[in-house]
Amino acid sequence: MNLFDLNMEKNLNKMAPLADRLRPRNLNEFVGQKHILGEGKYLSRLIKSDILGSILFYGPPGIGKTTLASIIAKTTNKNFVKLSAVTSNLKELREVLSKAEDSMKYDSISTIVFIDEIHRFNKSQQDALLPYVERGVITLIGATTENPYFEVNRALLSRMQIINLYPLNEEDLNDLINIALKDNERGFGRKNINLSSNARKTLINNSNGDGRYLLNSLEIAILSSDEIDGKINIDENTISDSLLIKNVKYDRENNEHYDTISAFIKSMRGSDPDAALVYLAKMIEGGEDIKFIARRLIIFASEDVGNADPLAMVMASACFNNINVVGMPEARIILAQMTTYLAGAKKSNASYLGINSALEDVKKSTNINIPKIIRDKRNPHNITDEEYKYPHNYENSYVKQNYMPENFKGRKYYEPKNIGYESEIKKYLDGLDK
Repeated sequence: MNLFDLNMEKNLNKMAPLADRLRPRNLNEFVGQKHILGEGKYLSRLIKSDILGSILFYGPPGIGKTTLASIIAKTTNKNFVKLSAVTSNLKELREVLSKAEDSMKYDSISTIVFIDEIHRFNKSQQDALLPYVERGVITLIGATTENPYFEVNRALLSRMQIINLYPLNEEDLNDLINIALKDNERGFGRKNINLSSNARKTLINNSNGDGRYLLNSLEIAILSSDEIDGKINIDENTISDSLLIKNVKYDRENNEHYDTISAFIKSMRGSDPDAALVYLAKMIEGGEDIKFIARRLIIFASEDVGNADPLAMVMASACFNNINVVGMPEARIILAQMTTYLAGAKKSNASYLGINSALEDVKKSTNINIPKIIRDKRNPHNITDEEYKYPHNYENSYVKQNYMPENFKGRKYYEPKNIGYESEIKKYLDGLDK
């Protein structure tokens, strides 16, 4: 690094946001995630033993995923390469993997490859990682805010340990504030700052477990306030005016997330589109994953609308695809259309009740005796004198014959309701044997 680069680095550090300046340099400075980093906890033991395998950090923004990866790298004897899935392409990835292979081959040193926002890598990029992870050429550390079971290649996922990271709790956020106010080198320890208890509470309550958001909002409040008699006073109004976004109360870790999605679903089930839109707006404003909302709409379309309106499932699937293409903020319109459609749709839970009842009986049964006439005829043990009747060879493509397992005869699972399109299904099934 030459003098100009060094000077630029110093200037960048001075001008960096508070959250970047206070980024922990080791595990002792790290705040939060005590469930995995506390004394004797899982990740602490892995780091201490230096036998860390490929891992995937999954959690919301501003809780330390990237920082944790950097700290891990510093405690090992491995090379460390950081990539962002947002800006890196397949060519760059292959170059990194090739260098990692050379390092292992010639220097006997393995490489940690950290990929931020790994869910943004396409299938080809994720597939390119597989052989290197499998052979141990690289230790892959991924970070994602999206559910990895939906967004990450299953083959890659099976070779990684998924570690859930949680939003910072009130104690964690309090600790961050104290560090920011007391640190002389990187924080505001050289200034005489009086942060009122109500201001502190407002800052914590509006941060939604996001440490980066909290620190950057605090910095705005401090730097935009005048020093009077050698002191900077920060009250509740100052904090409120300095918040980057007026976050609605929506804590994913505790009850708010579950209460809101429950109210959203029950409002649609109760055919109240207005109430459903309120809860949809709350989730959107609270930063809920729009894919999570869309997945719940798909489930609702099957569980609660069902065959009363089969088109609902098609529309819900289209909704999921469309929000991925469009993204926010326009995705809110698509979600709103789907929400109001489902709330106003005729409803039946007959399929939902049917599969639950069938599952209960199957779990209780030691055997399911499939009638021989509908078994696979390629198996010689399934040969029988009775012939399978092909329904399409008969009038209205129906002929009466037994399909139910012998030990399930007489059971009824699907009871179509006399509503919407399901009334047509009911009419058809009721008339078959008349």
